[in-house]
Amino acid sequence: MASEIDYYQQLNVSRDCDGATLKSSYRKLAMQWHPDKNPGDAEAEAKFKSISEAYDVLKDPQKRAAYDRYGHEAFTNGGGNNAGGGGGFGGAAFNDIGDIFETIFGGGAGGGFGGQQQQRGPARGADLRYDMEITLEDAFHGKHTEIEIDVSVGCDACDGSGAEPGTGVRQCPTCHGHGKVRAQQGFFVVERTCASCQGRGEVIESPCHVCHGEGRVDKPQTLEVDIPAGVDTGTRIRLSGKGEAGARGAPPGDLYIFIHLIRHDIFEREGTTLFTRAPISFTLAALGGEITIPGLDGEKHEIRIPAGIQSGKQLRQRGAGMPVLQGRGSGDMVVQIDVETPTRLSKQQRQILRDFQATETGDETPNSTGFFGKLKDAWEDLTE
Repeated sequence: MASEIDYYQQLNVSRDCDGATLKSSYRKLAMQWHPDKNPGDAEAEAKFKSISEAYDVLKDPQKRAAYDRYGHEAFTNGGGNNAGGGGGFGGAAFNDIGDIFETIFGGGAGGGFGGQQQQRGPARGADLRYDMEITLEDAFHGKHTEIEIDVSVGCDACDGSGAEPGTGVRQCPTCHGHGKVRAQQGFFVVERTCASCQGRGEVIESPCHVCHGEGRVDKPQTLEVDIPAGVDTGTRIRLSGKGEAGARGAPPGDLYIFIHLIRHDIFEREGTTLFTRAPISFTLAALGGEITIPGLDGEKHEIRIPAGIQSGKQLRQRGAGMPVLQGRGSGDMVVQIDVETPTRLSKQQRQILRDFQATETGDETPNSTGFFGKLKDAWEDLTE
């Protein structure tokens, strides 16, 4: 490489930074040192090429891993870094082994030896993520709401072109409009994205005074969002074209809204099924009856309690659960019964229970009678 300065230092980032931090730092430096903003300044042009070279390596996970391990030696296998003339294989440029096979066997844009790759168009804007918390009631009924985000949008002053009104663009003098430059590296000729024009093949004559040639500016945006009924944690809602604006008039990315449900006081959700626990008195459990559970649908659901029900028993109310997302019908409500033993008894209640206890034969509670009967038999076997 032309410079032995650490790539991370060139971009003012730490070695463990993520891709977003890397991109943000590069954008600021590129805007500061861009040749269009520093006409005739050789030092600024060299600085711009240097940071572009560093970003070209670090933004690629494989190149970054190689650089982290070997440093600049990972890219200096006997080759130089001069743009221009080709060599070997008729001047064909190879980015990786796949490009070699494409060129030899006629694949790719040009086909054959020395084929010219097709120039890429303006880069589409980045997709964005927004995390939204909603209640279980909102998920049940659906919701129309608004969100506010800071996002890059097309610059109004230059209509997204990046050029000052009344001016235009010219062919990049470094790559002569190809968007790529070639460098000899030993036996191969390696093709790289042009650092001067970032692969566009053209440079702006006079950058827009508002967006500084980017064609986009950061602005707060208020967006309307329709949350459909039946969404769950992890549901992703896509707002097409509401992501980051593309540079210089390129199409915008998309905005993805990720749903997170707030914990509910009564219900737990599993798919379209709603679960809840209902404590009932031991007399209701013994005699049977009904309880009322208000549902998220606004209805009062009558749950029949069969006589003799035990703790842990689950009763199902069909169709009282969550609606099916973008479908028909609803899931069920499942009520788990917890029989509550009384802890505060009046004198009269205690006497009633004693009178009842005196009439017990064991047939009223077959499970406990059977359990203790097995214990008695086991003890007698041990003592024989």
